[in-house]
Amino acid sequence: MERSCHLTVKLRIRYPYCICRGTVFRELHKLYVVHACKEYLENWPQLVKYCGYREDNIPQLQDVNVFLKRKTGFQLRPVAGYLSPRDFLSGLAFRVFHCTQYIRHSSDPFYTPEPDCCHELLGHMPLLANPSFAQFSQELGLASLGATDEDVEKLATLYFFTVEFGLCKQDGQLRVYGAGLLSSVAELRHAVTATQKTKKFDPEVTCREECIITAFQNAYYYTDSFEEAKDKMRQAYRKGEGETRCRHVAYSYRIASRRSPGLTSSSDERITINSDICLIFICTAERFGI
Repeated sequence: MERSCHLTVKLRIRYPYCICRGTVFRELHKLYVVHACKEYLENWPQLVKYCGYREDNIPQLQDVNVFLKRKTGFQLRPVAGYLSPRDFLSGLAFRVFHCTQYIRHSSDPFYTPEPDCCHELLGHMPLLANPSFAQFSQELGLASLGATDEDVEKLATLYFFTVEFGLCKQDGQLRVYGAGLLSSVAELRHAVTATQKTKKFDPEVTCREECIITAFQNAYYYTDSFEEAKDKMRQAYRKGEGETRCRHVAYSYRIASRRSPGLTSSSDERITINSDICLIFICTAERFGI
């Protein structure tokens, strides 16, 4: 989930020949047909048509960026590696997704502990093109704005076990929507067979689960639908507030309080809601280069 500070805004690069890209694409696609959720599969034909998703090609972020912006308003920002949870989540609030461009080593094509372009392009992009899932991702980002460090860590963990490793029930069967699973042949096979690790998603329980990046997870959490995950998350971060604290104003790429009469002009100005200690930072789009 975490990505590091961006070093470039270049969305189109030349990839060297890498035999693992075809291997990863081919083996994962076989598993998608059986285990991926329907929302993921619905967008696949369009990614093939408009973004060059195929076995012998690594799609360019520029093409995917144009596609996503038209579908759900999300934009891509290249980064070199890990970002802090707060920085990554705050980007989601503006519908900005930070993603890497490097590819995993061919010695182990079926698993990587760090997010590479296979993870970003195959795992995340098909669902970021889904309006419901894009909204869910953004709401997690909005919930992080002005939150304490402890709450940000909890939100990051919830992101990890939903957006990265989440499952949902469809037609009576468990289907995969987590990008970490959808980009790992080895862990995807493991997750759909390790039924003893599958648990019902409960934010209060899940936020205490350990996030593992060097081995398979100790648990995988499922909901009955994307909407159920969104509803449970809303209930979790609204406790004690009564309503959502802020919203995204798409035309200006700014965040405003729902109780605020309007936007402020200062990029550093803080807003206090109902005299609560909780503060919301009004951030401008320039921070994310859009």
